[in-house]
Amino acid sequence: MTSAASLARWLGLAATPTFAIMAGLTAMIGGGQADMLCAAGRGSSLGEMVPMYLLMSAFHSAAWLRLISERTGG
Repeated sequence: MTSAASLARWLGLAATPTFAIMAGLTAMIGGGQADMLCAAGRGSSLGEMVPMYLLMSAFHSAAWLRLISERTGG
């Protein structure tokens, strides 16, 4: 595996937990004034960032599923 392919693989694995952590932090401490502006028109207390981060985490989970599949021999 080339170094570029190896780096891409590690970045793919880093994306899922990164977005999950960002969703948790945004839900706990909020996004500040920018979140208030985004939520003002929709009436949402969480804004739109938490669901977006959760979706991004789910979409990037393919790298983890591939890794698990390779390790279990599937």
